[in-house]
Amino acid sequence: MNLIKQLNWRYATKRMNGTKVPQEKVDRILEAIRLAPTSFGLQAFKVIVIENEALREQIFNGACQQPQIKEASHVLVFAANKKVSQVQVDEYMQLIASTRSISVDNLSGFRAAFDGIVAGTSEQNYAWCARQAYIAFGVGITAAALEEVDATPMEGFSVDALDKLLKLEEQNLSAVTILTLGYRDEANDQLVNAKKVRKNKESLSEFK
Repeated sequence: MNLIKQLNWRYATKRMNGTKVPQEKVDRILEAIRLAPTSFGLQAFKVIVIENEALREQIFNGACQQPQIKEASHVLVFAANKKVSQVQVDEYMQLIASTRSISVDNLSGFRAAFDGIVAGTSEQNYAWCARQAYIAFGVGITAAALEEVDATPMEGFSVDALDKLLKLEEQNLSAVTILTLGYRDEANDQLVNAKKVRKNKESLSEFK
């Protein structure tokens, strides 16, 4: 499938029709998110996939009053680690060692690269982790387009309310952004046939 064609097809869908996205498509989108690049490969975030209608009603009423929360097939909440711990780094070193069949001792130099991150403030850590979540978020949007699944990226929500509803604080997480997956409601979405507005490549890119 042509990537540029699908990126032209996609838009931030404002209304969805409630049709369920086939599980195999959801699985491929989540797999693309899992394979997304992140700094050091640490993946310092989690994706919470919400189908439960009662929970989505709570999110709509308490954290994000955008109709896609209730109309979408799936709601994906990207939540970043609030603080990177040494335990988290150690677990990652073990994962690398077991995956690549090498000794953890061989990773001492790489482990040391995390010292500055672990020693950083919670604010610095969260900002760094949130940027990693956004990389995966962008990959998820692209993967959805390739699956011909509509997706709506969202920021306009109460972080505190969403964190409380999903019990994220106790998991050392905080919500960064939301991606709803579903299918466009062509009868009620006023942007369904709107032309995509973007800068031209000469304005956006500069070659030296």
